[in-house]
Amino acid sequence: MMHEFSSPAALAEALADAVAAALAARLARTGAAALAVSGGTTPVRLLQALSAKSIDWPHVSVTLVDERWVAESSTRSNAALVKNHLLQGAAAQAAFLPLVNGAATPEAGLAEVERAIAALPLPFAAVVLGMGLDGHTASFFPGGDRLAEALAPSHGQRVESMRAEAAVEPRITLTLPVLLQADFVALHIEGAAKRDLLEHGAVELPVRAVLARNPAPAIFWSP
Repeated sequence: MMHEFSSPAALAEALADAVAAALAARLARTGAAALAVSGGTTPVRLLQALSAKSIDWPHVSVTLVDERWVAESSTRSNAALVKNHLLQGAAAQAAFLPLVNGAATPEAGLAEVERAIAALPLPFAAVVLGMGLDGHTASFFPGGDRLAEALAPSHGQRVESMRAEAAVEPRITLTLPVLLQADFVALHIEGAAKRDLLEHGAVELPVRAVLARNPAPAIFWSP
């Protein structure tokens, strides 16, 4: 379902409300909830809006959908983005699980991250995905060296490494099954070009694997 908003600010507020509701519902059922968010520039308003919501943050675990394998001090770090814009005020009481550890490469650090993700209160209560103009979501890049494994892991892996020309840095990503098992899955996109790609892009685009989810993910769009 496409939810259309007049501005990125209005979108961010509505999506924050939807995520907060999904977290509250899971907390009411089980007392613990996990949230996976995306990095980049588009989610900043959402993260800020979400941080202001009245949520039982001490019982929420936050992680990332995917991450560049860079130090947190890098301007390219999604972990730094989350800490600076979401984990503020009351939301700072949430537990945060970064995807990058001390290993030299995502391949070397994969097993440790796999164990950490498995220890979260899965399935996720909410997952918020973005999309690039090449049709990638999470780190499911066209031409990625582990794209097939990330979309359909053979042994139930929850995380996978990814290298692709468009990705710039090596990456680590949650796999498609663990993302789609979430109670609430949203695709957050802004701008006419991304909407056009979503509606008319090739069927081979990685984002199509998310759109095939049943029930379909909630698409939040603004100009």
